[in-house]
Amino acid sequence: MIPDRRKPTRKGTEPMTSSAGEAGQDKPTKISFVYSNPTDSAAFEAAYPEQLALARKLPGLTRLQASKVWPKEDGSPTPVYRLLDLYFADYAAASAAAAEAGPLVGATLEHATGGVLIAFAEVLDDAESGSTASPRYDT
Repeated sequence: MIPDRRKPTRKGTEPMTSSAGEAGQDKPTKISFVYSNPTDSAAFEAAYPEQLALARKLPGLTRLQASKVWPKEDGSPTPVYRLLDLYFADYAAASAAAAEAGPLVGATLEHATGGVLIAFAEVLDDAESGSTASPRYDT
């Protein structure tokens, strides 16, 4: 299925994991949620703490990083609204967490009224330490 780039979303029935090759599966991995601008930002913000709480319950989570995109100086809409990065020791740990992420994905799809893109990514460099060592858990 090819996503509509104007409003990225996931169907609740699609698997969250992708088929990664054998090489690199032992590398630190993150699951990124890229939230588009919601139709009602106040409602999104009211529901967002629940999403964070559900994310913190995922098995194998080593770090959680939540970000809010700075507004543009000219007042025009930003390309995205929020980012949520969930870090895991490796691809297998991220996949195991994804298998348990039904409540998180359900809450995300309910409240991300502008759309959300969810992606698995290999962590190539950890800017905090300058290495690919397992990242720490941030609250």
